[in-house]
Amino acid sequence: MKQDFQFKSKYDVNDLVRIMQLLRGENGCPWDKEQTHESIRKNLIEETYEAVEAIDKKDSHLLCEELGDVLMQVVFHAQMEAEAGVFDFSDVADGVCKKLIERHPHVFGDTEVADADEVLVNWDKIKSASKNRKTVTDKMLSVPRQLPALMRACKVQEKAAKVGFDWPDEEGALQKFEEETGELRAAVQNKDATNTEEELGDLLFSVVNAARLLSVDPEEALTKATDKFLNRFSVVEKLAGERGITMENTPLPELDKLWDEAKATLESK
Repeated sequence: MKQDFQFKSKYDVNDLVRIMQLLRGENGCPWDKEQTHESIRKNLIEETYEAVEAIDKKDSHLLCEELGDVLMQVVFHAQMEAEAGVFDFSDVADGVCKKLIERHPHVFGDTEVADADEVLVNWDKIKSASKNRKTVTDKMLSVPRQLPALMRACKVQEKAAKVGFDWPDEEGALQKFEEETGELRAAVQNKDATNTEEELGDLLFSVVNAARLLSVDPEEALTKATDKFLNRFSVVEKLAGERGITMENTPLPELDKLWDEAKATLESK
């Protein structure tokens, strides 16, 4: 059955809301109608990462498209709540507008700030007050557990550091890293699987601590390390193919030689 919809040369956010209502409506799309918050939860995450990829590529055309996909997910979730009579997209917009006004008293009020750092300090104070977060633990618990683990660890550590619970410099963090490495080795030698997982977690947490004190974003550092591995591995695979080497049947020491050769090749470029 044809939908009551006006086609246009250019649409706006109100049209997007209307399209989602139609897709979820009685004569809409079977797939869209059966979705829940939980079933498309991962879609919101994936679309966000694709928008981040467009930013990293400095591709404005792609960014415009990916931001649209993110917005579509927001409208999708809001429509589900509208159907349940809880809130709709206008409530989402209203809420974020009020939040921006409240947290920018230096723009919409009489507060004066010296610089961007002071803006962030005020933002944190206003946010904590509005969320009734009275302790540092409250603030730590507000960091979503669903964040990437490295990012979550860094944010929790930053909140602890604001009240002085931190190493004075990176040396203490590096020493803790070595200590945790030793504890992990002991757990592995004892063949204690549960303790091994725990100690590995402690080691990763200490790595994040060291990264933070060295002013290195651990997520970005690991991303670059993974990129480096991929680049080197592609050269290793190419070299193996050129020399008739089957990687699956080749001893690791021989593959390691190819790895060193690949590393030297890439570093010479």
